[in-house]
Amino acid sequence: MRWILSLMLMLSLWPLSVHAEPQPVKAGDAFIIINKASNKLAFIDDNEVKEILPVGTGKSQELTPEGIFTIKVKAVNPYYRKKNIPGGDPRNPLGSRWIGFDARNTDGRIYGIHGTNQPSSIGKFISNGCVRMHKSDVERLYEKVTAGTKVLITHSSEDFKTLAMKSGAIK
Repeated sequence: MRWILSLMLMLSLWPLSVHAEPQPVKAGDAFIIINKASNKLAFIDDNEVKEILPVGTGKSQELTPEGIFTIKVKAVNPYYRKKNIPGGDPRNPLGSRWIGFDARNTDGRIYGIHGTNQPSSIGKFISNGCVRMHKSDVERLYEKVTAGTKVLITHSSEDFKTLAMKSGAIK
């Protein structure tokens, strides 16, 4: 009887011991890391940091959410709904590209990486939560990423290679 109980206990625990958490980021895939400590964005691909670019982030720490997110929406000349400004209009604060991700259970239309009509804001803590980039930088990044690309937003003193390795983007 005792051995049956031991066997039942062992079998009930067995799936837990072999089930591994899936990695949200796969080595070699395109990956974006935004470090709010330095206001820099790194583009990682093919197991290496390809480019590091300046960005503008939230006025306060909590405005730009931290975590691993997924790009859901991409748009050329995005429409600015808040003030009814069409895409391509020089008054549009979103610039020429929108790369939206699913932070805080949103659909990629609230939080994003985008251009700006205020290039002097890059490098500053100035936005309401989005990540601002220079026009040429966001247009280049836009061409390199697809829906499904992962984005890590953090506030860290670690370098981008270390962050990418810890996230699984670099082996």
